[in-house]
Amino acid sequence: MSEHELVRVSRAIAVPDPVRIERHARLPELGPRVLFFSGGTALRPLCRVLKTYTHNSVHLITPFDSGGSSAALRRAFSMPAVGDLRNRLLALADESVQGNPATYRLFSHRLGAEGSPAALSETLAAMTTGQHPLVRAISPPLRRIVRTHLRTFAQRMPGGFDLRNASVGNLLLTGGCLANDGDINSVVFLFSRLIKARGLVRPIVDDDLTLYASTRRGLTIAGQHAITAREDADDPIVELWLGRSQDDAAAVHCEVEPYVTEQIRRADLICFPMGSFFTSVMANLLPAGVGRAICEAPCPKIFVPNTGLDPEQRGVSVAAAVDHLVRAVRRDAGAEVPAERILNFVLLDVARGRYHDPSTVAEIEARGVAVLDRPVAGEGERLDPTAVTQILLSLA
Repeated sequence: MSEHELVRVSRAIAVPDPVRIERHARLPELGPRVLFFSGGTALRPLCRVLKTYTHNSVHLITPFDSGGSSAALRRAFSMPAVGDLRNRLLALADESVQGNPATYRLFSHRLGAEGSPAALSETLAAMTTGQHPLVRAISPPLRRIVRTHLRTFAQRMPGGFDLRNASVGNLLLTGGCLANDGDINSVVFLFSRLIKARGLVRPIVDDDLTLYASTRRGLTIAGQHAITAREDADDPIVELWLGRSQDDAAAVHCEVEPYVTEQIRRADLICFPMGSFFTSVMANLLPAGVGRAICEAPCPKIFVPNTGLDPEQRGVSVAAAVDHLVRAVRRDAGAEVPAERILNFVLLDVARGRYHDPSTVAEIEARGVAVLDRPVAGEGERLDPTAVTQILLSLA
């Protein structure tokens, strides 16, 4: 046996494990590599807790958002969506005095929702020249980078582009992408450093593609925004795929880069988290290479179902969601891959959790997946971010 050969060790642990949690709180820079397949805003509260325990989490984000300001940017520049990337960077940013609060404030700022086009253009121009107070507050070396990227955006912005309520962080990421020949990964890395993000954020792929879904009755739905907006519980979603555009539903092949598969294989824990189940979680499993990497990762894998109503999951029980996850991974990794290499745990709060379409523990465990029944339900219909974080850290 070589000195670096891996061995598998089994042991019983407490979940949550107070000793391990305390160790991570004292040394978050040495914390575990918890990897999330996600997108959107559902993980924001959890990430703000998580970054106090580990600075090594990995967030693979879907770039297929087709609503809001991200949709306007995608239409204008034929690029992946940047809104969810910005959102996750902000959630992981160091908000202490040791961080970069001036850059954080600019990155999270939005232009006025009611201003005239001329007034909004003047505000953007003041930022590109460094006269805007939010830009002036940034230290000179970083200020030059910010001005350069905003200037690139302003120069390339098509006539009539609507700046109302535009996220400055989105404009910065877009300008950086345009200035770097469309290389969104380099720009995300740069801004991760600028706002001192306590974790790795990366799009699952950097392709400009459209998410499609089909329902049990054969309806085809184009675009993330339309999938999320559906309200028909009697006609649930049964399939997802990626198309070239809103007008071209033919399935296209895309593959993750080796860097992404290496991040998956090296994870200490893989989490399929709460959030929009199809457009945020399942969409991340569509590119080739993801499923194989999940099965090759020797770490535990856990699914955290939503409490409350996820519009996308109408008519899809927790057990059926497990089936969706397993099938999606097997499409890439092979139909014979055992379930335990794909998913080990489902985290439930049987007593207090309000699941839209619940399943019994027996139904879930019949699929070869263990149920962790823990008190994780929070206020209203939300999960308690601290309780969930501490369970994830105990398993990592």
